[in-house]
Amino acid sequence: MLICLTALTACKSKNVVLETTMGTIELKLYDQTPLHRDNFRTLVMEGAYDSLLFHRVIRDFMIQGGDPDSKHAAAGVLLGEGDRPYTVPAEFRLDDGIFHRRGVLAAAREGDDVNPEQRSSAMQFYIVWGKIFDDEGLDKIQIRLDQRTGGRVKLTPEMREVYKTVGGTPHLDGQYTVFGEVVRGLEVVDAIRQVATDENDRPLEDVRILKAYLK
Repeated sequence: MLICLTALTACKSKNVVLETTMGTIELKLYDQTPLHRDNFRTLVMEGAYDSLLFHRVIRDFMIQGGDPDSKHAAAGVLLGEGDRPYTVPAEFRLDDGIFHRRGVLAAAREGDDVNPEQRSSAMQFYIVWGKIFDDEGLDKIQIRLDQRTGGRVKLTPEMREVYKTVGGTPHLDGQYTVFGEVVRGLEVVDAIRQVATDENDRPLEDVRILKAYLK
């Protein structure tokens, strides 16, 4: 399932378009994360994301979608457990300058207690919004990263500058796979992140992916 199985021209496509009820988002997929890239492409070509909801929205954090159970979910139903019966090996690429800045596409996953290899969900993804940090805030994040990753993840000067000017979610770096970025429609992400939600972070009014396709 992690291999692009259709025509060669489709396999070479690096962009995915999400037509949503709130506007269009175009995503570029990274070649540096080929397992996630090809898995996402395959799911898009299968129509797996058509009619699914953004089922979890946190204003200053991210918008999350891809739960297949959300397609026909009644209002107010708790979502987030649906998926395909496989996971994708982690592909952390901090050395390639791929980290949790605002506008990137990343894979959701189960927690470390049941998923020590930090393998990604087959279907569920999120688009980062986050917030803008100052040096003091980033110093605190670095302490948390040192504790969580055993000192494996370090915020470089370049990363710190992005988090101080563009924003993002640095506390997730090196723990969740980032595999693409928004190249068009960041204002749509901004609009979605601000919708009213219930106590489970599900939008009160459904925000739906009408269709996803390769470009």
